[in-house]
Amino acid sequence: MHATYYDHGSPAERWERARLFFDAKDHTAAARVLRALVDEAPEQTGPRLLLARSSYHSAQLRSAETELRAIVESDPVEHYARLMPGRTLQRQGRHEEAETHLRVAAALAGDFDRL
Repeated sequence: MHATYYDHGSPAERWERARLFFDAKDHTAAARVLRALVDEAPEQTGPRLLLARSSYHSAQLRSAETELRAIVESDPVEHYARLMPGRTLQRQGRHEEAETHLRVAAALAGDFDRL
């Protein structure tokens, strides 16, 4: 099997490529690059969070939810990873589930008016 443009290069080069795709709002391409990076280094929060964001922006909400749950499980005080599941669940019409994440995100951000 030969490498495609999406999986060609070192992890650092692929990370940069994924960020360029994301910044250009090509979220599907960013997710394609990031999927392999996350599979190679699942413990790294940065690629997983950008994969979740790319999935969210490309309406792959179940994928975004899966990645965000993995981040929250390994780092329960990661503020943005708490906010994003709330937004992802809202987009899926799962408002009660979303509220828990949004309250935790508000508490982590010091937004006590939201509580």
